Amino acid sequence: MATTKLQRRRAAAVPPAAASLDRTDRAILKALQRDASVSNVALAAKVHLSPPACLRRVERLKAQGYVRGIVALLEPRALQAGTLALIGVVLDRSTPESFAAFEKAVLKVPGCMECHVVTGEFDYFMLVRTQDNESYNRLHAEHLLYLPGVRQVRSFMVLKEVLSTTALPLA
Repeated sequence: MATTKLQRRRAAAVPPAAASLDRTDRAILKALQRDASVSNVALAAKVHLSPPACLRRVERLKAQGYVRGIVALLEPRALQAGTLALIGVVLDRSTPESFAAFEKAVLKVPGCMECHVVTGEFDYFMLVRTQDNESYNRLHAEHLLYLPGVRQVRSFMVLKEVLSTTALPLA
């Protein structure tokens, strides 16, 4: 299976084993996952460090690759992207070339939030956001069916989001 540039970059930036994190490092990461806009002074108070010591730890965690980025989480419904679909994709062939062509093309699919190579019945699962069912139908007809090497596309429309989080579990 071919790897993308992003996959190679992420693999190269894999931090040391999480076991090397101490309790304070984990507390910092948990706090940043809840609210990355927290000031260094407030974060330092939460994790019982001086502000300079806290800042050094945050910078070290970033440099070691534990923090991939700091973003704002937007409200999908407010931005007319409230319809969520999980899409299972089966390719015609399981060759490195077909996987590479699909992965390159899927980067251009409007509203695609995630795309994962999976085991089992499907080759990929995609997570896509659109404005509504009509806009999803357009996306399906104009983009998804024309992705290279696609034999089958199965859509699963989300009726209700029970849990959606970006927070990773930290012991």
